[in-house]
Amino acid sequence: MKYAAVSLLVSGAAAFPWVVDSPGVDSSLFKQRRALWRRQQTGEGAGGPATCPFNANHVPASPVTAQYPYNNAKNGVMGNQKGGFQVPTTGDTAHYYVAPGPNDIRGPCPGLNAAANHNFLSHDGVVTYNELVDAQQNVYNVGYDLANLLAVLGLTLTDGDLVTEKLSIGCDATTRTSVNPALTGSEPGLDGHNKFEADSSLTRNDFFTHNGDDFSFNGTLFGMMDTTCKSNFNREALSLYRSQRWHQSQAENSNFYFGPLSLLLYGAASFLYELMPSGTHGYAPDLATISSFFGAQKNSDGTWGFVHEKIPANWTNRVAPYTNNDVTLEIVHMYLENPVLFGGNTAAGSFDALNFGAIQNGKISPSITPAQTSCLLYQLTTGQVPSYLNGVITPTVNALAFALKKLGPSFANLGCPIPLT
Repeated sequence: MKYAAVSLLVSGAAAFPWVVDSPGVDSSLFKQRRALWRRQQTGEGAGGPATCPFNANHVPASPVTAQYPYNNAKNGVMGNQKGGFQVPTTGDTAHYYVAPGPNDIRGPCPGLNAAANHNFLSHDGVVTYNELVDAQQNVYNVGYDLANLLAVLGLTLTDGDLVTEKLSIGCDATTRTSVNPALTGSEPGLDGHNKFEADSSLTRNDFFTHNGDDFSFNGTLFGMMDTTCKSNFNREALSLYRSQRWHQSQAENSNFYFGPLSLLLYGAASFLYELMPSGTHGYAPDLATISSFFGAQKNSDGTWGFVHEKIPANWTNRVAPYTNNDVTLEIVHMYLENPVLFGGNTAAGSFDALNFGAIQNGKISPSITPAQTSCLLYQLTTGQVPSYLNGVITPTVNALAFALKKLGPSFANLGCPIPLT
């Protein structure tokens, strides 16, 4: 959440890149939040409230049933943690594909868009914490620990609402997500820049190079990804493509910023070969499967168009749950195969590397462990919450307690430092 005083600081840092590190500027107020505040969207631009679709007929996600239980994940709790089943199951008409209408919100995450198009999430794109945790388990067999982490990250980092536990999977729907818009300010959803969405996305434009549209499918980028991956979207190919996108964005975007949260880009890229492949295709991350999830359709001239994200026909999900440990292993391996610098472009035309936790001099050490990577993600999650609220509104402790309650037990077992209220 952003409140008035914080919004001024954030928007100032966004308007003047790297101002917090400029000589002569007293950056003590920013403390450890400096790297996280840079260039974040403040509720304006292409994904702002003025252009955000509004569906007056909000319908919650279609729940799983005894007849069609999937992973039996309900109400934000752990499901069966078993996969290998067809999604949607034949006969489960409640979860058949329905294209989004003009009043439905969709955003930069193909996996969530597909889940909403199949009503595993609210079809209008305004979703709850419980829906996010349930849908990840029931559709993709994401492990409860990872489903929980991603849902909490969504609420704390993309300016969802910790009271209503609602967020938009795309544009700024503050009037529908916020407990009190006058108090919370803008809640820009997954379109919010330099949070879940970040520069050098696989198939989305950088915020500052396309007038704030960091959420629409870009067929040219999808074609580049397919060419690099040679229609086999495995870790090695996606690591190379992630590096290519870093260099492309760094060259073309004068406001390019690749911060600690960009680790999530590697985690999201791993979903292409860990979560999207189907048992009916031998769990291969092939073009037919990936293009369906991305809503990509090849045109007669060889370019790629967009037809909305859809779970492929006769699709069966992964057998073993995809856990925190699994994704952090993939993040580390994918990054280290083609390492790039964390940091950003400066007004002088140079690139400044940053230091944050396990990231030193812009790099992650080859000796980093999955546990250290998990703790870094945990630090980003719990460290961001009180920075919005301290001294501005009462529930600072409650906001941090939300993240600690949802995440604390699993990360304490890894030896991660637990923030104090």
